[in-house]
Amino acid sequence: MRVAGHVSLGLLVLVSLCLAVGQSQTAPAQDAPAQAAAAQAAPAPVEVTIDAAETGDPINPFIYGQFIEHLGRCIYGGIWAEMLEDRKFYFPIEDEYNPYRALTDSQFPVVGASPWEVLGADGSVTMVAEDSFVGDQTPRVAAGSGIRQNDLGLVAGKDYVGYVWFRAPEGAATVEVTLAWGDGPDAQQSTTISAAAADYAKYPFRFTAGESTDKGRLSVEVTGAPCLVGTLSLMPGDNVRGMRRDTLALLKQLNGTMYRWPGGNFVSGYDWRDGIGDRDRRPPRRNPAWTGVEHNDVGIDEFIAFCREVGTEPVICVNTGFGDHYSAAQEVEYTNGSADTIGGSWRVKNGHAEPYNVKYWCVGNEMFGNWQLGYMSINQYTQKHNLVARAMHEVDPSLQLIGVGDLGTNVGRRGRRGGGRRGRGRGGSNWSQVMLERSGDQMHLLSEHFYDRQQIDDIPEHVAQIVNSIREKADGHREMQARLEGLDGRVIPIAMDEWNYWFEPYEYGELGCVYQLRDALGIAAGLHEYYRNSDIIHMAHYAQTVNVIGCIKTTKTAAFFDPTALPLMLYRREYGTTPLAVTTANNEERAIDVAAAKTADGRAITIGAVNPNAEPQTVKLSIDGANLGQTATVWRIAGDDPTAFNTAQEQPVAIEEERNVAFGDELTLPPYSVNLYRVAVE
Repeated sequence: MRVAGHVSLGLLVLVSLCLAVGQSQTAPAQDAPAQAAAAQAAPAPVEVTIDAAETGDPINPFIYGQFIEHLGRCIYGGIWAEMLEDRKFYFPIEDEYNPYRALTDSQFPVVGASPWEVLGADGSVTMVAEDSFVGDQTPRVAAGSGIRQNDLGLVAGKDYVGYVWFRAPEGAATVEVTLAWGDGPDAQQSTTISAAAADYAKYPFRFTAGESTDKGRLSVEVTGAPCLVGTLSLMPGDNVRGMRRDTLALLKQLNGTMYRWPGGNFVSGYDWRDGIGDRDRRPPRRNPAWTGVEHNDVGIDEFIAFCREVGTEPVICVNTGFGDHYSAAQEVEYTNGSADTIGGSWRVKNGHAEPYNVKYWCVGNEMFGNWQLGYMSINQYTQKHNLVARAMHEVDPSLQLIGVGDLGTNVGRRGRRGGGRRGRGRGGSNWSQVMLERSGDQMHLLSEHFYDRQQIDDIPEHVAQIVNSIREKADGHREMQARLEGLDGRVIPIAMDEWNYWFEPYEYGELGCVYQLRDALGIAAGLHEYYRNSDIIHMAHYAQTVNVIGCIKTTKTAAFFDPTALPLMLYRREYGTTPLAVTTANNEERAIDVAAAKTADGRAITIGAVNPNAEPQTVKLSIDGANLGQTATVWRIAGDDPTAFNTAQEQPVAIEEERNVAFGDELTLPPYSVNLYRVAVE
């Protein structure tokens, strides 16, 4: 027996029904023409048929992947707990204190000069290049002087731990380290360190903040004899192996299945060897692709520790821009090799005896674009891809490799770019096609990226951007791969390892845009489209995860979910695994997006429905091939204002859950809503 159903809107619908009953008892009956006009004004329900007997390919769990890059406040200021900027003194400390050079009108300006303020006379802090502790220079602080970092976020009653490396080669010295949350002696704590050591030594300290502030200060003041300050660190005392506890808690709820790292454009100028060994001795570098300093506090070992902490699969991207095949192979040795390999011996020396066994690797990033460090023509790049891929496989033949693709970048017969990013077939092959033709035997998946950059006021059109971008990639690959003779019928799945909306302005640091309810609707509809294309798209990495076009935002002292995190988290947790065929009618103007799937145990069907309209919408539902129960669990992300957004203080966009809701032949979708139903199969 086919069971269709009705899902109520809870109390709102109950009140509406009561009002309707009262009106029917007191209002005069309408005449026939008025009734006919009212019936004509009401739009016909959207008709949705779900065929439980017609299934698609299982949804790959890596559709719920994430991406993190060394950019803005994604890692430093987002995931990583270090509070100090430029703690290794990449920038020279100067008498004029003027650290912020970009986004200066936001709450998270970008550091473009030394964030350390001189506390003594001009010239009392100088930079010494000879025998530097780390990097190119070390500050020498004269007696009677000091350095201070401002604008630190502190929480009242919270412990903060850190240390300072210094040496006093010119005689006995005293160093006083102070954490201040206000002015005056009652608004600070200090620790005094005495040393006459000619060699660097590490001195720990711990403080407890007396008040909450975003204007905390850490100072280091020297008396007696001059000191050379090697480096410092300050973290919340509750950090988890150097990671922010509050951010980790949200990442665990998000439950992403795979994290891609370290880039992104960043990787094409990154030397992975800079990120291993003693963190305090890793050299600081200027970020090769973006702004600010790369501290190299987070490298391969920290990334693997992060993945293990949040319970996710790592995928590492190797440098095929300025990098070479030997470096890529050695990186595989470091993660997967035995102690008798060069890279493996380094890993063991760094305290990690067992191989990490990283299975998935991206061979480069966006090498089709002239913004990419090391960009080259397709003729040259396919040779480089093959060289790198073979070298990596020689170290570990079990690796699953993801090649660089782009369906929209045209290349001419001699490998020159032509046409537009959306113009397949004009003036030659596209980049993805040539990669498959010449390097298809050296990859297991091919990457595609897209970002939708327009924030459109027409909400259905805004939502449709994501859906159309995914569909364009999937349909384009099916058509293209079917006609490539060299594949011999083999299908190379898509790894959509960067996808998202991307807007300005930036409120949370570089590329730290704010997402709204309308963006959450688009992300949910995008997940539906991935499910509809489960045959060809096997990975998707929402880009990026924290702050930088991210679904999690952080302040200096708090972390919270942006609206786009909610459908990612909800569908990962509750949606089924086997897609079902869905057809719709009467839906052209209202653009209701519906997808359905069976759960892994086959005991329930999940139905996702996105309503991008300002009015409630009625869906007339038919289920073929299954008998469903008469109650459902319903989760909703909804609101009357599509521009609503969350902050650290208030989160008006949230997931609401209703249990044991009556389920029949109609679904009523609230305005601007994501709706996920779970119904038992009888």
